[in-house]
Amino acid sequence: MLFSGIDILDENLNHLKSQYVGVVEDKIEYIGSEKPEKSYGEEYDGTGKLLMAGLYNAHTHSPMNLLRGYAENLTLHDWLHEKVFPFEAKLTGDDIYNGTMLAVAEMLRFGTVSFTDMYYMGEEIYRAVAESGIKCNFSYGVTCFDDSAYSDLRVYKESQKLIENCHNAENGRFKVDLSIHGEYTSTPRVVAAVAEHAARENVNIHIHLSESQDEQEGCKERNGKTPARYFYDLGVFGMPTTAAHCVWLEDDDFDILRENGVTVAACPVSNLKLASGFSRVDKMIRGGMKVAIGTDSAASNNNLNLFKDIHLFSILYKCTSGNPAVITPKQALTAATTVGASAQGRQDSGMLKVGAKADLIVLDISLPHMMPVHDMLNNLVFATQGSDVCLTMVDGKVLYKDGVYLSLDIERVVYNAQKSTQIILAML
Repeated sequence: MLFSGIDILDENLNHLKSQYVGVVEDKIEYIGSEKPEKSYGEEYDGTGKLLMAGLYNAHTHSPMNLLRGYAENLTLHDWLHEKVFPFEAKLTGDDIYNGTMLAVAEMLRFGTVSFTDMYYMGEEIYRAVAESGIKCNFSYGVTCFDDSAYSDLRVYKESQKLIENCHNAENGRFKVDLSIHGEYTSTPRVVAAVAEHAARENVNIHIHLSESQDEQEGCKERNGKTPARYFYDLGVFGMPTTAAHCVWLEDDDFDILRENGVTVAACPVSNLKLASGFSRVDKMIRGGMKVAIGTDSAASNNNLNLFKDIHLFSILYKCTSGNPAVITPKQALTAATTVGASAQGRQDSGMLKVGAKADLIVLDISLPHMMPVHDMLNNLVFATQGSDVCLTMVDGKVLYKDGVYLSLDIERVVYNAQKSTQIILAML
């Protein structure tokens, strides 16, 4: 495909007007101001449009799209124990698949090309990813509340099987990580064993970290240390790790995460909605930490429109710091693209660059709310709506274009998700 006469954000997030971008198979082959002599097949008219790297959702639980709007106005503890856990206990494999397909459709519509997921029944999530064409890093959220050895847990066997059968499958679109749900839902013995397992299989790790004040203070009471120190001491950060939330970090915690290259997945909408607080992204970025952006689940967000989180990410820390200059548009867009891709181990993605993966999105920049353009980056973080996305491409394949899904039957996806939800509600 050749994108013709289209504005772009290049690899350095510079706004360049009326460019040509040629895609061959799954890679970007040409970027320039002159139309190439080579034929790239289909030509896309870029008039009034902007081409940029697709978005990377650094933390979510995709099957929980079935719980959108189900558990509201509750504390995190009550949200989980009174509503979410009882609903999830009824989920079947088909329900997991149906919820994931609904999430994938939503993400593709809003320009997300890849997501980092923590859940269970990984084979069903793999099936949704394989069929839809999106990318995903998936991990089982390990929990353990007794003295069991990790190797005796069902989740160990499931994770190992998924690594052997699905890691880097679908031309690398599907990657398997290992996950620890949290300090408060596991034991030191299991945490250390997960770290060893990840090192042995050379896979990434995904955790919840310091999401709530209760978690932070409870860990200090149980272990005499913060969650960040706890995971570090047990070897978790020996492998590339994505730590979701990081709302209640203390001074030494920032240093631990920075020195070990941990990527923080900030989830501003979810954290504020559940009254958990907000992560100190301004301090993290100023201190050289890696920060990506996640939506968390649709049960707590309540959607997977990452542009909404980019907007809040861009303005929240101005208010909390009292400094309107913190978190520039470039930093916000970098967090949602390059940093998120790198956290997934996709070093050749998240940027508009010759040789990079063709994971791209097109936005309509001719709409009234995008006019005038004094600075395109300002418009993209402060004015853009997720619905401005008019094309989503993953590995050089167009999966969504102008209201049409090219890799899934959206009517069937919506019907199946609604049916799963109704059946579960009838059992509660």
